[in-house]
Amino acid sequence: MKTVTLYTDGACSGNPGPGGWGAILMYGSHKKELSGGERQTTNNRMELTAVIRGLEALNEPCIVELYSDSKYVIDALEKGWAKGWKARGWVKADKKPALNPDLWDRLLALCAKHTVKLHWVKGHAANPYNNRCDELAVGEWQKLK
Repeated sequence: MKTVTLYTDGACSGNPGPGGWGAILMYGSHKKELSGGERQTTNNRMELTAVIRGLEALNEPCIVELYSDSKYVIDALEKGWAKGWKARGWVKADKKPALNPDLWDRLLALCAKHTVKLHWVKGHAANPYNNRCDELAVGEWQKLK
């Protein structure tokens, strides 16, 4: 399997409010930037959408080195929370409904297709790819204001 690198970020002006997402896919010398937005959304939905759209852009199963500054995304995947929510009918351990089940369902299906290795990065720090994803995400929500 090919190993690709995926950086992602989401942003929202107000929460909820206009939001955007950005993703950068890299394989060898190839680099592809993706971005989009929604008029009324939340930051967490944009974080999830960035990962989903990045994984959906892959044409075959891959090993994916995923870099995100979203603890929501990284922890829910790494600690198995999202799988648990799904197994309980999108109910969290505290019996409250899990948020964004539509997106989590899509993301879990993509994680079953690809081998996703999770890496948390500090947001708005010295990582140029994370910063570029943030620029893409912010640029998308600014178009929707």
